[in-house]
Amino acid sequence: MDEPKLIDVAIDPRGVARLTLNRPETKNAMSQDLMRELRTAATHLAADPQVRVIVLTGAGDVFSAGGDLKGMTRQANNSRQGRLDDATEFATVLGELDRLSKPLIGRINGSAFGGGLGLISVCDIALGLTGATFRLSEVTLGLIPATISPYVIAKIGVPHARRIMLNAAPLDGAAAVRLGLLDAAVDTVAELDAAVEREVAATLLCAPGAVANCKALIRHVSTHDSAENLAYTATALADAWESAEIREGIDAFFNKRKSNWQS
Repeated sequence: MDEPKLIDVAIDPRGVARLTLNRPETKNAMSQDLMRELRTAATHLAADPQVRVIVLTGAGDVFSAGGDLKGMTRQANNSRQGRLDDATEFATVLGELDRLSKPLIGRINGSAFGGGLGLISVCDIALGLTGATFRLSEVTLGLIPATISPYVIAKIGVPHARRIMLNAAPLDGAAAVRLGLLDAAVDTVAELDAAVEREVAATLLCAPGAVANCKALIRHVSTHDSAENLAYTATALADAWESAEIREGIDAFFNKRKSNWQS
């Protein structure tokens, strides 16, 4: 019998893909194997022209417990080079998820700890539950949230990062919204599914090429100075005006019909 997949992938007829962390028996702890499967699945979905939106979630009632305990035991006995290699691989997966050309919506189905907050932070939109707990617990073990820190800090900002990284302060869903980790929190799983569907439906109304270009725009503008951004943004807008999508969008608008990406 085949081993169960650590990442479950499903794509609906609209082109909405769901990536599910599938280790509920370990509260979706982030083993090296799970992260490798996540990387492979996300790469395939990003390359699939039929996929418009990706939803990331977890099996069971916990989104992710963070680092895998067996992996931590292995790291304790690992060589320095082995630790560097593993950390680099984990950081690479997060970076690739952060740079996906497709919108990544987090359906954060429960509590998240440690590296699980890193996964939340690379989502373009993250929705969770008010009763869940979110905690960067690394310092309680003598560790630091190193590889996830660029994404957590970009998501919540330096003051909030200091607030929750330095003393492992737990957050509920409402506090996670206030700090910017989550975009919204609701009380029940049914409400969570409805909230995710609203975000998905809104995204499907938008031109997929324009959405991908907006993700690239945000990434560039947030990491370059005003002089560099002037040239980049002028070129990006000129390119957009020369695209097939803008011709289709304008024609659909004036002829009062749905554009081909909405049909």
